[in-house]
Amino acid sequence: MRRARGFTLIEVVVAVGITAMIGGLIAVAFQSGYRAKELVEGEADRYRALRTGTDRMVREISAAFVSDHYDTRRYRDQNDRPTNFIGKRDRLLFTSMAHQRLYADAKESDQMVVEYYTKSATGPDGKTQLNLMRREDSILDDRMDRGGNEDVLLEGIKRIDFTYWDSDKKDWVDEWDTRRIEKKSILPVRVKLSIYAIDETGREARYTTQARIVLNTEIPRF
Repeated sequence: MRRARGFTLIEVVVAVGITAMIGGLIAVAFQSGYRAKELVEGEADRYRALRTGTDRMVREISAAFVSDHYDTRRYRDQNDRPTNFIGKRDRLLFTSMAHQRLYADAKESDQMVVEYYTKSATGPDGKTQLNLMRREDSILDDRMDRGGNEDVLLEGIKRIDFTYWDSDKKDWVDEWDTRRIEKKSILPVRVKLSIYAIDETGREARYTTQARIVLNTEIPRF
């Protein structure tokens, strides 16, 4: 009768070492896959936010308007009329017909004041970041630059550039102000907005789109 042969201590140590090494490699692979998954999902969320934010801006800018139909006894100064389009390189303030009522029977129309601008804030990591802000006011009065609700449209951008197509000059310009006499009754045919942000490689990337304004002439007084 033959005696059964067991494992030696060296064989056991080698087997345990190989098993531990394989387990470590599997754990590293899982960690790498999880980090890659988080990175991809984070970038997907960022691109989704950029797309959603720019789509909203294009919709609202496309519905921009100015009107000559207002109470001249109340608004005696041209600069104080309730509808204007005031665009700069890094800020845009205008009246739009793209307002959406969120509550039934709300005493609101499709008109609103919209403003886009940047503002510094503290990010999730505790560092200072630049956010793209959106302010909306459903009441048109003589102070377009005040009132309404302020919300963050996009977080952590580098900057935003607005340019405006001048049909007379056949070129993009950096400013547009309907409070000026020469621009009182006209809006730019197109508005180009460029958002600069850090991409997944750590480099600054530019995301550009355009909005075509439908009512690019003043609504006349009846």
